[in-house]
Amino acid sequence: MTTMNVSLPDALKAFVDDQVAARGYGTSSEYIRDLIRRDQDRERLRGLLLEGAASAPGAPADDAYFASLRDRLRQPPRA
Repeated sequence: MTTMNVSLPDALKAFVDDQVAARGYGTSSEYIRDLIRRDQDRERLRGLLLEGAASAPGAPADDAYFASLRDRLRQPPRA
C-alpha cells in the first residue's frame, strides 16, 4: 500500500478526528479510505443511472411483469 500525505486546516483535522472517534474508525486513514470508496460507489451508481436514462425504454414493471417473474421462479430447473 502506498502512502499519501494530505494537509488539512485545523478545523478539518478536528472534524476528521471527531468522525474517527464517533464512527468507530481505528485511524483517520480508515475514515478517508471509506470516504473514497463511498465516492467511487456514487460515481458508479451515477454512471449506471445515466446509462439507464440514455437507453431505450423497456417493458413496464407492472403487476403482470412481476407475476411472470414469480411464475418463472416457480418452474423446476431444466436438466
